[in-house]
Amino acid sequence: VSTASYVVSLLDPEIMRDLKLKEHGLRILPRVPSSFTPTRDGRHLMLGADPALNHEQIRKFSVRDAEAYPQFQSLLEKVAAQLEPLLSKSAPDLLPMPANWRRRTVGQRLKSATAAWRIRQALAQLGNSLPEALELISGAARPILERWFESDVLRATLATDAIIGSFSSVSAPGTAYVLLHHVMGTAGGARGVWGYVEGGMGAIAESIWKVCQQLGVTLVRECEVCSIDVAGGRVQSVTDRAGKSYTTRCVASGVDANLTFNRFLDQGTLPDEFRAAVNRIDYSSATAKINLALNQLPEFRGLPAHQAGPQHMGTIHICDSMDWLERAYDDAKYGRPSDRPILEITIPSAVDHTLAPTGKHLMNMFVQYTPYRLSGGKKWDDIKEGFADRCIDLLVEFAPNMRSAIEHRQVLSPVDLERVYGLTGGNIFQGAMSLNQLFSLRPIPGWADHRTPVQGLYLCGAASHPGGGVMGICGRNAAHAILADR
Repeated sequence: VSTASYVVSLLDPEIMRDLKLKEHGLRILPRVPSSFTPTRDGRHLMLGADPALNHEQIRKFSVRDAEAYPQFQSLLEKVAAQLEPLLSKSAPDLLPMPANWRRRTVGQRLKSATAAWRIRQALAQLGNSLPEALELISGAARPILERWFESDVLRATLATDAIIGSFSSVSAPGTAYVLLHHVMGTAGGARGVWGYVEGGMGAIAESIWKVCQQLGVTLVRECEVCSIDVAGGRVQSVTDRAGKSYTTRCVASGVDANLTFNRFLDQGTLPDEFRAAVNRIDYSSATAKINLALNQLPEFRGLPAHQAGPQHMGTIHICDSMDWLERAYDDAKYGRPSDRPILEITIPSAVDHTLAPTGKHLMNMFVQYTPYRLSGGKKWDDIKEGFADRCIDLLVEFAPNMRSAIEHRQVLSPVDLERVYGLTGGNIFQGAMSLNQLFSLRPIPGWADHRTPVQGLYLCGAASHPGGGVMGICGRNAAHAILADR
């Protein structure tokens, strides 16, 4: 069971088919419904893939919103359908970069020009929806949601997807794209529906491992890399912490650009302008993770919990208003953990019965906002347990039995996410998913095709286009680049 990643939707179906992951044990379990938001006045909102359920639930708060919601979903799906093919390929070089930045052949320039034309054609398919699509790609989530809907609980429920893993206000430009990014996948059974992986998220890696075994690939686990060794501008080997070297002509790095270029390579290996660009990458994040072992399910007001119910199946949103989202960000903006944080809670054991003994459950809390750098000289190692208490107190307001239900907990601060998982700044996307770090600008301008100035060294993780979210596309595109260079 992964202590960090917790749901899947963006994993590319083509990758699953090509690798035959289902035949190697991968099973994605649907969550029905996919979303539950309790409100402070004792009501609740459930959402999912069932249009009838959505209409019935939203209508409790606004008849107008119940009618508007399918139209909003239709717009998101229409835009996502045009963008998805662009994400599945390496990003073209669309910028007139200086010749000394990176040499490009005429063939490479023509290829980028062709890709740029495909982008134009994809946008043209949106027709009269193009202005709204451009706002979704570049605008702020809050004004869009407030224009579409009048119910605050519906706005807030949808808005959480716009700021997941981001150190941004829901009113900031670019947050609408993050909202759109999270409805592009279909691995959960339908577009925008997220699922659980049976056995935990690690089962994705296990299924790939089984494929590799069949292909005769040698895998070395729990082996910490110390350096990527370069001679004459070309990769020569990788050295582990124990001092053992692995000779190779090719390295595909799944860690972020900071670790790849600043920790694993000698300082003189890269051009100064390239390293300067790497050092400008924004890793700001405000995310923490709390994992709980429970002896009973949460009992939300008005909803009995003698057994798992629909309120336990999907993501539980503890945040029922847009102002709650804004105030949570305002605290973090000044280096303080949110006084009333945003909690995104999942209970995978309510759906996947392989995860916990009978009568026991696993709860994951994804928490925002928790700034990596704290004000007043405070350290996360000193305050994280007290902050976790605050999060549990907040949950108890909605599910009073939770205080006595917790048998064990694990608290991962942003510093822990960096320390344990190698996520610079605690950023779960290996770099902010902001407008200046997407598509042809990811990880840095001029190098969005997974290649690097070092021959034989490639980026294959979320640091590269199209970014994070357990997609697999970054690795698949990097593999295509490696094969093309052979």
